Amino acid sequence: MGSSMDPLPPQNHFTYIVSRPIYSNPTFEEDNQRQAREERTLRERLGLTCGCSGKRALKVVKGVFPVIDWLSRYPIREWLPSDVISGVSTGLVCSLQGLAYALLVSVSPVYGLYSAFFPILTYFLLGTSRHISVGPFPVTCLMVGSVVLTLVNTVDVEAMEAQRIMVASSMTLLVGVFQVVMGFLQVGFLVRYLSDPLVGGFTTAAAFHVLISQLRIVLSVPTDNHNGCFSVVYTLIDVFTNISQTNLADLVAGLLTIVIVVAVKELNAKFQHRIPVPIPIELIVTVVAAGISYATELESHYGASIVQSIPRGFAPAQPPNTDVLWNILGSSFSTAVVGYAVAVSVAKVYAAKHDYPIDGNQELIAFGFSNMFCGCFSSFVASTALSRTAVQESTGGKSQVAGMVSAMVVMIVILALGHLLEPLQKSVLAAIVIANLKGMFMQVTEVPTLWRQNRADCFIWLATCLASMVLGLDMGLLSGLVFEMGTVVFRTQFPACSTLGNIPGTNIYRNMKDYQNIAEVPGVKIFKCNSPIYFANIDYFKERLRVGFDSVRVFKKRNKALKKIHKLIKKGKLKATKVIETTDNYRQRETRKVDDGNWPVSEVEVHVDWALELPVRVSVPKVPIHSLVLDFSAVSFVDVVAVKSLHLVRVTTDVIDAVTLPCLRSVKCISESPFYIGSCHRHLFPHILDILHETGERTSNPRCIDAPFLQSVV
Repeated sequence: MGSSMDPLPPQNHFTYIVSRPIYSNPTFEEDNQRQAREERTLRERLGLTCGCSGKRALKVVKGVFPVIDWLSRYPIREWLPSDVISGVSTGLVCSLQGLAYALLVSVSPVYGLYSAFFPILTYFLLGTSRHISVGPFPVTCLMVGSVVLTLVNTVDVEAMEAQRIMVASSMTLLVGVFQVVMGFLQVGFLVRYLSDPLVGGFTTAAAFHVLISQLRIVLSVPTDNHNGCFSVVYTLIDVFTNISQTNLADLVAGLLTIVIVVAVKELNAKFQHRIPVPIPIELIVTVVAAGISYATELESHYGASIVQSIPRGFAPAQPPNTDVLWNILGSSFSTAVVGYAVAVSVAKVYAAKHDYPIDGNQELIAFGFSNMFCGCFSSFVASTALSRTAVQESTGGKSQVAGMVSAMVVMIVILALGHLLEPLQKSVLAAIVIANLKGMFMQVTEVPTLWRQNRADCFIWLATCLASMVLGLDMGLLSGLVFEMGTVVFRTQFPACSTLGNIPGTNIYRNMKDYQNIAEVPGVKIFKCNSPIYFANIDYFKERLRVGFDSVRVFKKRNKALKKIHKLIKKGKLKATKVIETTDNYRQRETRKVDDGNWPVSEVEVHVDWALELPVRVSVPKVPIHSLVLDFSAVSFVDVVAVKSLHLVRVTTDVIDAVTLPCLRSVKCISESPFYIGSCHRHLFPHILDILHETGERTSNPRCIDAPFLQSVV
């Protein structure tokens, strides 16, 4: 009976045995009949892309107008009641958020209602998401508002209002043009460079900008218009300089609105499974605040700042102001990218939840035409908001029919009910905006998690957030993107490299530094690189490739010894043995005098056993390994500069080297390189085990083909 202190065998400990031939890369490809990939010519590709048939035409039409596909299969009895209820609830939220977000653009609230109505119509026809609620988004509204405040500095109030909405609508049209062009060019993938940490840091900074911009409205204090670097600091200085002019009626209304809205939203989130429809607290607060303001005449008695005028009906369509387009190209492009990135991120969340696909390029086209349509009707940039989309989905919305119902509700407000909100205080609208920023500010809680999981992503979050707060949203986004690309370059320029050892009793090879029960293969150095190898990191790769000796010094000493050996051969003082590989895989030795004329000295390739005593007086350092294995299983590509440098590594180390290269691109790059042609294929293997078997055979039974082998000294 074994001792009670004996270790217990591990549970679920299974063994397996695999029997297969030992392969080199050429034999593996030959035995498994590797297929050459067919490469079509440009004419063939154009023929396949531009070919026309009935099925292809229908597919293209459904791709451009997804509504044709899903509306024909719309289950009216199951989905329509839910979509109607959801649409009414979402429409009320859209109306109030439209009024509130218009303050971020620095235009009259009625234009916020237009921006909550028009984009829904075009997205219904062109969009691929069934759940997002299209309309104003605080971040894009603030980006448009910063441009509006920069370009419009007119004293006349009426002229200033007209110019502001002209600049906002012109920028919206240009944003739509950018998005449509990107959609037709199929470059929706470029938004993937906006990583989640970057977007999180940017939107958190944008929420801070929104908070500061609405703080002056809640306090009802005068401030100058600031934009660009340190604009937040200058605005705060103005607010605290004029803090004595605070209107108490506006301040109290704003603070009460923030507290009530945040508290009720928390209750909605906590009891969302028990409440069939979330409490429309924004609507309730707005109606009550408008009623109190009307009954107590807050404007005349207490000087409160109110909405004043919400005209009925729609403004006529108008062309953009072409004079300002050149001045807003950069801001329009960054706004287009941000609006699309946020909308697609929200759309993908709900698409994954309800299991249906999202076409990123079609979304670009849908939002592009929506913004172009908005720009023609005195509206500002459309995207989506997570809070508004959450209302549409949580109240039972199944499709964009709910969006159309919400558009009808907004239209009713524009045509009939808008004037009832004229007594509403602007501080209440600003407070609603601030209350809806809670989700963005809560993204700060992601920073500790990012620090634990990946510090590079944490630095991206922090750098983007700080840059956006200090430099402004446009330059902050650009700075964050540059910093993010810098981290990618840094991580590939200084890749993780390691020396591998064998876990005894297994065929598993791991980093020598990570395990105690691990052993290095005698005489073999296995070196692994975990990134692409190219011109920017090849020097670092060679620095990390430490093989236990100074390869350059060994190379020079061996060259010096070989020169002296060649002189001895030329003088006839040294015999050589010619080793010939036969079909029976054994060697025949033929001893001759080198000076008999059959082997010209310049053509003799001398192979020396450097472990033995040399026939010349040259101190050559001993090499502790006989084989160098480069594990490139994690290398996605190798460029020409790297291949040339790897060739120099082979020459200077002068050991039997082998490379494991599962990536076909890397195999092709190395095998077709002029530095490796002729000797490459016998050094490429599909797996480390194949290499070790081959190096074991070479070292136990060294072979050379048609090459003189040094035998003795005469």
